[in-house]
Amino acid sequence: MLCKPNCVLNLSDGQRERKLCTPDVTQLGYAEGMTELEKGPQGRRRGRGARERILGASQQLFRDQGINGTGMDQLCAAARVSKRTAYQHFTGKDELVAEYLRRFDPDVTGGVFDRTDLTPRERLLAAFEVPAAGAQDITPMCPYIAASIEIHDPQHPARQYARDYKKAFAARFAETAREAGATNPEQLGEQLALLLDGASARTRVLNTESFPTAAAIAAVLIDNAIPTAAQRGGGIRNDGHES
Repeated sequence: MLCKPNCVLNLSDGQRERKLCTPDVTQLGYAEGMTELEKGPQGRRRGRGARERILGASQQLFRDQGINGTGMDQLCAAARVSKRTAYQHFTGKDELVAEYLRRFDPDVTGGVFDRTDLTPRERLLAAFEVPAAGAQDITPMCPYIAASIEIHDPQHPARQYARDYKKAFAARFAETAREAGATNPEQLGEQLALLLDGASARTRVLNTESFPTAAAIAAVLIDNAIPTAAQRGGGIRNDGHES
């Protein structure tokens, strides 16, 4: 989620953007206008917006060049803070990485699954609707997948956040599949989550659009999992009306 900030899906007001599992755009130094004094771990005042600037820098740098490829010196320079200030807010890079992931909204798929204008089946398929972008654009990798690849320790809090996120993502698919009348909604939810993650990874590796193919496969999986009568009815929209 494949990851509001918008992971795996990057949805806003029901409209889909191309980038998956990335936060809402956070430019380096975006907190320049902040006036509220931030507090460090001990509750002491640490300077204007320093913590938010550090997190903003991490969102961009971790996404663009990876966690292991980004050092604390570079993060501090981008956030316009000293290393001393950074370590007053975060005990180390591990804590910063965990907070970076924790700030992603765990319910990133609400822009699709909470829509009232679509039937459950349409919502399942809408998760795969990613418009084509320019040939020069490169889709950022899902931050949870990227963190799990770069961080080898399975007990690291960032790895736990990644596991929780991916489980929640599949659960949203399963919940909607149940509404659509799937005979085994949990199985269908896992299949669709795996398919979406795979499409995101393949798009990243090849820098080509894999989502149309994934959507076609998803349609077959969904139709095979939903009895014919339910398919004809299309399910019940969130507003309580049949399609």
